[in-house]
Amino acid sequence: MQKKFSKRFGHSTKEKEITIREDAPQDLREYLVQTLYVFGYKPSFLRDTICRVLRKSPDRNNFSEFPNIEGEVYDLVNDCAWFSVYDIIEAFAQGIKAEYRERFHEEINDYFLTNGVGWKLENGQIEFRGDNIFEKTVSNVVDTVETNKLSTAKQEIEEAIRDLSRRPEPDITGAIQHSVACLECVAREAVGNDSPTLGELIKKYRDVVPAPLDQAISKIWGYTSEQGRHLKEGQLTPYLEAQLIVELSAAISAYLAKKISSAANTSDGGLPFE
Repeated sequence: MQKKFSKRFGHSTKEKEITIREDAPQDLREYLVQTLYVFGYKPSFLRDTICRVLRKSPDRNNFSEFPNIEGEVYDLVNDCAWFSVYDIIEAFAQGIKAEYRERFHEEINDYFLTNGVGWKLENGQIEFRGDNIFEKTVSNVVDTVETNKLSTAKQEIEEAIRDLSRRPEPDITGAIQHSVACLECVAREAVGNDSPTLGELIKKYRDVVPAPLDQAISKIWGYTSEQGRHLKEGQLTPYLEAQLIVELSAAISAYLAKKISSAANTSDGGLPFE
């Protein structure tokens, strides 16, 4: 399948600000169906997959591909809950022929980018997508901690993203706790002490981040202790604030991981904050 003119010649529609997260617009629902038709799939294939995801039985009175089964496909996709649309996308991403999967990912992600949808399709799964700064920050920390063989920290930040990606409701508390756990793991490695909590660590090792930037860690810990660990009845942490904590924790974790790497390459091989 040949790439579009805009792709062949390096043109792209400007990425729009994210305004859609807990929704699946009508245009997305219909674009999904049309994309699969372009790949050569028939309405009956789409119906079987969609019915399986929605746990519905196909209408056996509809036996012709067009217009009967096609009409049923559109009814199923248009009438389901918003989060089920993303379940359906995942099912197709994993169920279509291997030769079409890369292009399918590309088509769906292009739609998300150009229509302000705060999700992305990665390796057959829908995941949380932030703005460019957020995406680069998280990608940076994942690459950096992996390079420095900080596997636990990597697992924690990836789990934070999974918590933000949960549907129909994100796990806000989990996202905060896991992102700060990532920071805690990297900070312990930086000071060579694997026992303290992040709160204890920043009191004992004041220079873990140069002043006055060290206050950022203290504030993150304070916020997490109040909002992320001890939520009061009826008290909800806003989604954007959780996203901010994840981004800040990721940025500081990447900084500390790079300091660890730099120290390892010096002549004495000492830790950066011994």
